[in-house]
Amino acid sequence: MSEKASATTAEEYLAALEEPRRTQITELHDLIRETAPQLEPHIQAGMLAYGRYHYRYASGREGDWFPIGVASQKGYISLFITAATEGHEALADSFRERLPKADIGRSCVRFKRLEDLDRVALTELIREAAKSADAQT
Repeated sequence: MSEKASATTAEEYLAALEEPRRTQITELHDLIRETAPQLEPHIQAGMLAYGRYHYRYASGREGDWFPIGVASQKGYISLFITAATEGHEALADSFRERLPKADIGRSCVRFKRLEDLDRVALTELIREAAKSADAQT
């Protein structure tokens, strides 16, 4: 098990990362904290998570998750955005054109270097995800 996987705080998670990844994810962590200070950082599913919400499906399945998450993967950084637009499109997917150097999946923005992303678009994505989380609580 890697050190970051056994971290219990954001500080431990960041300290366990190798450079240059530590600097990249610390900068992203700082941006999230500045943009969405109401979303408290914690460790969930072996990654940095911000905020919490409870979900319940029609099937009766329920659990707790986070609106924003950050993970250091082998070849890239993953920014998880578990929010949707009013039209029910994945919020991350709606930023595809504004973040062309990122590989964007349904709820994930994957990138190699933070400086490859448009900072204004990234900040807006984080802000919108935080607003969505506020609406769920």
